[in-house]
This record gives sequence, C-alpha cells and structure tokens, in this order.
Amino acid sequence: MKVYDFEIKDEKGVPYSLKRYEGKVLLIVNTATKCGLAGQFNELEELYKKYHDQGLEVLGFPSDQFKQELSSGNEAAQACRLTYGVTFPMHELVKVNGENAHPLFAYLTEETKGILGKKVKWNFTKFLVDRNGNVVKRFAPTDKPSKFENELTKLL
Repeated sequence: MKVYDFEIKDEKGVPYSLKRYEGKVLLIVNTATKCGLAGQFNELEELYKKYHDQGLEVLGFPSDQFKQELSSGNEAAQACRLTYGVTFPMHELVKVNGENAHPLFAYLTEETKGILGKKVKWNFTKFLVDRNGNVVKRFAPTDKPSKFENELTKLL
C-alpha cells in the first residue's frame, strides 16, 4: 500500500484520489487554526511556495480531535487563507486517532509508529512522503518546518 491508494475529500467535500500527486514529495499535516502552533502555517506556506515548482505538495488536513478547530474543513480553509495566506491544498475536517481516524491518518501513523509513538500527539504533526509514495519521516508538532527543510529538499 502507498499513500496514493487513498481517496480524500477537499475542503468542500469533493472526493479525489491522492494518485493526483504521484511523483511528488508530500508533506501531510494535521492542522488546527485555533492551536498555539498555528504560526507554522506561515512556514508551511513558505516551503510550499519555495519548492512547489520542484515537486513539493503540502496537504493540510484540519482536525478538531484536539478541540482547536472550526466546525468544517471549508471554514478552516478560509481562515487559513485569510489569516495566514495559505495557498496549498486544504481538506475536509478529519479525525487523526482512534477508531474513527481517517484511513489516510491511520496508515500514516502505522507507517511511522516507531518514530514518535503510534498516536498523533497533537496538531501540526507532519508526515513526509517521498516521490514513490513511501512515508519516510514523521515530525513532531513542535518541529518547525524550517528545521527540517534540508531533509525535505533531499527528496526533491
């Protein structure tokens, strides 16, 4: 199984396949607009603008699992665009842990369970996926995107 095998929904609830991103480096992030770490949206956007033409896609997945998000993916996406100038793709509101976790996040956490434990601990956990759809790294919520830029660029 690869990341590309999953179907997801964009911020408006329209389903699509992650096959759309085959051959790209992905940084998949569970986000929350009301989280104290929300300033990371700025760094995520900077990375997206800087490396998008080289094959980077940043994918934001709002989650209210930690009670710090608006009531819908669309509302969260609008807040990200207005407050932080986010232009990378945002998605539906998802659960990242437990029996109701979105299948993509169940897969991502299973693939990286030895790195930071099995569960997603908090908002802004980041998963790095190589051009072949393999999950290669997981970064903690407090790991600022600028701190792992070198690891990301090695995959581009």
